[in-house]
Amino acid sequence: MYQRVPTAVTTRGGSPTDNGYSVVTLDQVPRWSDAESRSSFSYDNEDPSFTNSYFPDPLTAHPEGESSSYGMVSRFPVDHEINSKIYLWRGHPWNLEVDAVVNSTNENLDEAHSSPGLHAAAGPGLAEECMTLGGCRTGMAKVTNGYDLPVRRIIHTVGPKYAVKYHTAAENALSHCYRSCLELLIENGLQSIAMGCIYTESKNYPREPAAHVAIRTVRRFLEKQKDKITAVVFCTTTSTDTEIYKRLLPLYFPRDKHEEEVAISKLPADVGDENGETIIDERKIRIKPLPKKNIPRPSQPPAELPVIDVGLVRRNSSYLDSYLDPAFMSLIKDPDQRRKEQWEKSAQAQSGWNCAKMLGFGNLGGPPLSAAEEYSLHSRYLAKANSLNLSEIAEMKIVYRGGVDSEGHPVMVVVGAHFLLRCLDLERFVLHVIKEFEPLIQKPYTIVYFHSAASLQLQPDMGWMRRLQQILGRKHQRNLHAIYVLHPNFHLKTTIFALQVFVDNVTWKKVVYVDRLLQLFRYVPREQLTIPDFVFQHDLEVNGGKGLIVDPRTKYVYHRP
Repeated sequence: MYQRVPTAVTTRGGSPTDNGYSVVTLDQVPRWSDAESRSSFSYDNEDPSFTNSYFPDPLTAHPEGESSSYGMVSRFPVDHEINSKIYLWRGHPWNLEVDAVVNSTNENLDEAHSSPGLHAAAGPGLAEECMTLGGCRTGMAKVTNGYDLPVRRIIHTVGPKYAVKYHTAAENALSHCYRSCLELLIENGLQSIAMGCIYTESKNYPREPAAHVAIRTVRRFLEKQKDKITAVVFCTTTSTDTEIYKRLLPLYFPRDKHEEEVAISKLPADVGDENGETIIDERKIRIKPLPKKNIPRPSQPPAELPVIDVGLVRRNSSYLDSYLDPAFMSLIKDPDQRRKEQWEKSAQAQSGWNCAKMLGFGNLGGPPLSAAEEYSLHSRYLAKANSLNLSEIAEMKIVYRGGVDSEGHPVMVVVGAHFLLRCLDLERFVLHVIKEFEPLIQKPYTIVYFHSAASLQLQPDMGWMRRLQQILGRKHQRNLHAIYVLHPNFHLKTTIFALQVFVDNVTWKKVVYVDRLLQLFRYVPREQLTIPDFVFQHDLEVNGGKGLIVDPRTKYVYHRP
């Protein structure tokens, strides 16, 4: 008999006791296919400072310029039977009364590296049984008793460490974690399972790519074993994870034809194989069966030859050619040949932009990246940025967060005069930009660029700007509200015009030129910006103090009557 376990958050529909303990049953958790889930997932324990608009809804209308999904076949069609088995719940999974709960742990099944709070809720017997299991390999799973939890079994699994270089291996190992848990569920005669996010911050696995792997693996497994499983509950403990799952679930578990059609264009290019694992073309060898052919026997036996000449005759003879199909033991397309063609295509595209290099615009060549390629590129850079200490870049105050503009959009400030190209490691600076911009580009935001006193500084070329935009991805382009450029000069305006022509007509059309600080304060209130002192001085020199007085001691800005 289990004891009531403490909930870290107020459960929805739970029955708390006098001491604050509660257990939630499945009938108290809304199904993914319920109308209530379709409208919203508003929880009483939701962080009030976290708005649902932080992440864009994948089911909103297509932005202009995106291709339509008309005529394409859905890779995850509507299946109401499967959808009825899916739940999304905010809270710790071991507070649910289900058959099994998943514990994300390490190879030694240590209590310190397990899901926080699970061992304390289950009791000391769990740690004792884990010591007898002999550890667990990454990507695999092992099962123990439920002890004091309201579950029959606890399934322990070991998530992979994430490294950009081995991201495919990490994806497949994570997929195997979820599949191993579901296989153990069936092997033990169980039917319902609560699964938290199988990754830890210490292993540097990006949250959104991990959610893609989790959801698509469960979907593929249920397509084969839906008769043996009654419920799979995705459990989240943070607002960020909750919003990610709310956005991604309609892509893999569409509830109607509209969601299915929208998901066609929103899904990543690679959604894995029949098990949800990432497909590696280099490892795919397609062999056709050896055809059976009736070969007429020679009417006369061949002449006797010396033994040393037999092999020579066999090598030169086409006798075996009639048995072998040319496709036998061959790849559909040689990966090396495919890479060579890509390099040639890229080199051919770059050769057409030599004039841009001669004019100092940088390397603008190369084919454009697809949405899937941009997503993968952004994920790799973000994971690397989160694993590095970039404090020396942050101290330069080239890019930093501001407040909000007059419409409530968050503001990112860029100071051109602080961009010292000779003293800056551009690769580390790109990582810093990706890390700083990541919280902002999920929703509409604004950039304020101070070009004050920056005319003499060396600036990055347009090839570098194009590469940075590719790394930031389409989400940056779509959610950028405006770029307010303070104190622009003729050279800067010419550069921005070239960016509109050669790099991105959508993003750079959002530039708004601002000649004086007072004009900028109409768009972004003064109290929402941290402005360097030299910007005030430059504004006085350029505009002669018209309409503006700056207190030299407090730097407070007064408006002239």
